[in-house]
Amino acid sequence: MTVVHDTTVSLNEAAEQLGVHYMTAYRYVRTGRLRADRVDGRWRIDGADLWALEHREPAVPGTPIPLGERQSRLHARMVAGDEPGAWLVLEDAMTSGLEPAQIHTELLVPVMARLGDECAGGTVSVADEHRAIVVASRLVGRLGPRFARRGRTWGTVVVGMCTGDGHGLASAILADLLRGEHFLVVDLGADTPVEAFVEASLGADRLVAVLIGVSDSGLDAVVAETVRALHDAGCPVPVMVGGAAIGDEWHSRRLGADGWSGQDAASAVQALLATGDDAEALSV
Repeated sequence: MTVVHDTTVSLNEAAEQLGVHYMTAYRYVRTGRLRADRVDGRWRIDGADLWALEHREPAVPGTPIPLGERQSRLHARMVAGDEPGAWLVLEDAMTSGLEPAQIHTELLVPVMARLGDECAGGTVSVADEHRAIVVASRLVGRLGPRFARRGRTWGTVVVGMCTGDGHGLASAILADLLRGEHFLVVDLGADTPVEAFVEASLGADRLVAVLIGVSDSGLDAVVAETVRALHDAGCPVPVMVGGAAIGDEWHSRRLGADGWSGQDAASAVQALLATGDDAEALSV
């Protein structure tokens, strides 16, 4: 088969050139195996991508798909705004043995970080990143129930992004990971007012910690205000601050926090568990 590298072909043409059924080629696209873009409502495949798929070494049955390949497939589906295709990538990963927590930490989080870097560098558009964020939000929503745990839990954690920080996805992922570790979670989401942190914390049953997330720079003053308001209200548990914009323990302490929860969701879970020696398990 001869593929012209500097042109694009339709999905039907791609199927014919690959020698597969149209639905097989469509499945390649939906699972991220074959990169494609929507042009006027129709899939178009770059000749170079078609050539690369044709000349890829055939996989040995039972050989796991490399993590980097899964990330690339997910990246392609998210940029295309293809939620069903992105979900197929995640389902395949879980079928292959990845736990829901690994889907967050090894697939969704790295892909979103990559997209942020690409958008900043101009290699993907703002529209591409926005489509990907919408897809990621829906994927996280579908994954959420898989983190539910029966039996005994270790109390309640209040989580949320500080006022002015719109990254609700980071808060949702952290909430899922905490639920997977047998905590109850009050997720306040993005752009949380100071008063909401205080009210939720004072009203929580068996509260064990408050985690304030900060992804954007320039928000130190409002974070310090939030921490101070929680302490002044008599919050009886550690108030921890973390996120991409909080570089280290010293930074969090300078804002008045009782501890640093790291720069990502997985680190926040570990930081909380490290403070949990005195947590009292309760039945629910």
